[in-house]
Amino acid sequence: MSEFPHLLSPLDLGFTTLRNRVVMGSMHTGLEDHAKDIPKLAAYFAERAKGGVALSVTGGFAPSWRGWLLPFGSEMSRKRHADKHRLVTDSVHEHGGKIALQVLHAGRYGYSPFKKGVSSVKSPITPFKVSPMSTREVDRTVSDFARTAALAQRAGYDGVEIMGSEGYLINQFLTARTNDRTDAWGGSAAKRMRFPIEIVRRTRELVGEDFIVQYRISLLDLVDQAQTWEETVELAQALEAEGVTIFNTGIGWHEARIPTIVTSVPRGAFTWVTAKLRAEVGVPVVASNRINTPEQAEAILAAGEADLISMARPLLADADFVNKAAEGRSDEIITCIACNQACLDHTFKNQRASCMLNPRAGHETELVLLPTRSAKRVAVVGAGPAGLAAAVELAGRGHEVELFEALPEIGGQFRLAMQIPGKEDFAETVRYYSVMLERRGVTVHLGRRASVEDLSGFDEVVLATGVEPRVPEIPGVDHPSVVTYQQLIREQVVAGERVAVLGAGGIGYDVSEFLLHEPGESLEHWMGRWGVTDPALERGGLATKTAAPPRRAVTLLQRKSSTFGKDLGKTTGWVHRTTLKDSGVEFVGGVRYDRIDDEGLHVTIGADGDSPASRVIPADTIVLCTGQESVRDLVEPLEAAGVTVHVIGGADVAAELDAKRAIKQATELAARV
Repeated sequence: MSEFPHLLSPLDLGFTTLRNRVVMGSMHTGLEDHAKDIPKLAAYFAERAKGGVALSVTGGFAPSWRGWLLPFGSEMSRKRHADKHRLVTDSVHEHGGKIALQVLHAGRYGYSPFKKGVSSVKSPITPFKVSPMSTREVDRTVSDFARTAALAQRAGYDGVEIMGSEGYLINQFLTARTNDRTDAWGGSAAKRMRFPIEIVRRTRELVGEDFIVQYRISLLDLVDQAQTWEETVELAQALEAEGVTIFNTGIGWHEARIPTIVTSVPRGAFTWVTAKLRAEVGVPVVASNRINTPEQAEAILAAGEADLISMARPLLADADFVNKAAEGRSDEIITCIACNQACLDHTFKNQRASCMLNPRAGHETELVLLPTRSAKRVAVVGAGPAGLAAAVELAGRGHEVELFEALPEIGGQFRLAMQIPGKEDFAETVRYYSVMLERRGVTVHLGRRASVEDLSGFDEVVLATGVEPRVPEIPGVDHPSVVTYQQLIREQVVAGERVAVLGAGGIGYDVSEFLLHEPGESLEHWMGRWGVTDPALERGGLATKTAAPPRRAVTLLQRKSSTFGKDLGKTTGWVHRTTLKDSGVEFVGGVRYDRIDDEGLHVTIGADGDSPASRVIPADTIVLCTGQESVRDLVEPLEAAGVTVHVIGGADVAAELDAKRAIKQATELAARV
């Protein structure tokens, strides 16, 4: 008997069957935007199909140039576009999978001066003004959607997903927030719904009955002037009547100020609203957002909350997710930790999407880990993210690997990260590496600081010795109230009620959240803190936030006078900034640290300006988050002994902690050795 009977069971759609209940949700990788990258896109989807995914959904393709996400970006509007995609669809079908093309018109969200939208209401997250469509242009756009679906059919796709959520054009038609039209396409809820209904009707007319038409419906807009729940249900039932095969779940507009996919969002935070829709329609419904393990997916399906599970980032992290679950190897799955560092952060910076934990994602044709023809004895020193990745991948290629770690446990900086409230999923990465070290036969020496003598007998040595906190030269820095972030998080000390955090980089923000909140926040508490409620009670599920009392009074300081947190992640930084602001943190910038004594932290604010001001910040505990220094003490003696040494991760560059660079560097090294 399978451990996941619901997840692995086929789904009969009448005219075709999905081999299991796993959908790879749409994610724009950047490979969609250039014809030259079609072979790479094909390899990317083929690897997921080979890994067992039932239905993959591409990144969004515009139905016309007016709907571009990016200038000259992904578009499916001509036969020549469709014919190039045969490579993609054939590659997926070769491995028994099915694939749908997502049809997405960006509307006012487009990064293009040529964009067309519902009205002239400007997007708050894109720089260009938008021109409103004429009545005739709206009708033409409806036909553009249908034509793109027909072209997808020509290209060999098994279906399309019509993007009706996340604040793109269809969403913009559906709400009074962005639709102020007075013609046949606006002015009332019924007229605003006409746009998506006509799209599905014309699409079905062109593609016939034996073609998947999946519609991604916004169940929680999380913005004001949104749809009511009654309107959402009315829309879903009308779309079903026009021929929708499957409803996929969309949560939140991109401009919503509520997180929906970052790691601090509780797992499966929105399956309850998918269940609400499932009770109102007669076609399969897909649950999405923060579902990252087969156990969780199985529980959602078994509870009747959904018929299928959409996972995008988890299948970036591990293309073999489904096969591993089916073969009783779910403990070998690389679990997505929703960090966004190499996927969505890349997408929003117009870079190719990948995965921090799996740098091969999106680079399947370029970063290849083949069995070695010449096995070597390799020592890896340091069991943080860089060292773990190097050890596991080197052993996977057939090298004989020994791993040395000075601490009594593996994990390095991830062992610290998993203690931060909202980052508990980082423990999954430590779990994965622990399993794979054993499965791939790596000899692990814990609590052992490697010496030159220990390493001199190996063919090659990988130094991944990481970083140590930098202690700044401040008079009184040896005061008993002062601790480093490592000492604090490893619970070597307990912070007092008034805490000053020195340094407002990513570590400073993490430490502040560690000081303010308890780990393991419940879904109900999270929803209250962010103002999320049942859309049957409030339009779009948007409620008033419930203030969460902080555990301590925290002051966050930085030497720079620039905006706090401006260098945090593109898609996660605003979440951290909002969390600290809502928790009453005091932000003090442009400071010079003068001294530390029994009174607290003495600073001068605006020391470089015309009117500097001295201030004492009373603090029971002062936490140093003032940078890191590489641990490289073995490099010179090893090189002097003639040992081939590779330095990676924090030992190579002690910038703000950067696991993305460290794991990528380790994987690329493993591919070369």
